[in-house]
Amino acid sequence: MGSAAPAIAMFAAFACAAGGVYLLARRRDRTRALLMLVMAAVLVGNVAIWTM
Repeated sequence: MGSAAPAIAMFAAFACAAGGVYLLARRRDRTRALLMLVMAAVLVGNVAIWTM
């Protein structure tokens, strides 16, 4: 399970980044889009910390 957690987190980060970009491109909900992009960055940072 320990090796699956970073992989799952990276999938979640890619999904959040894609959703954030989609919302920004469609100009729907800018606040939610920016929050999704920040969440994706935090997830990537966590994975970087876990793998070191």
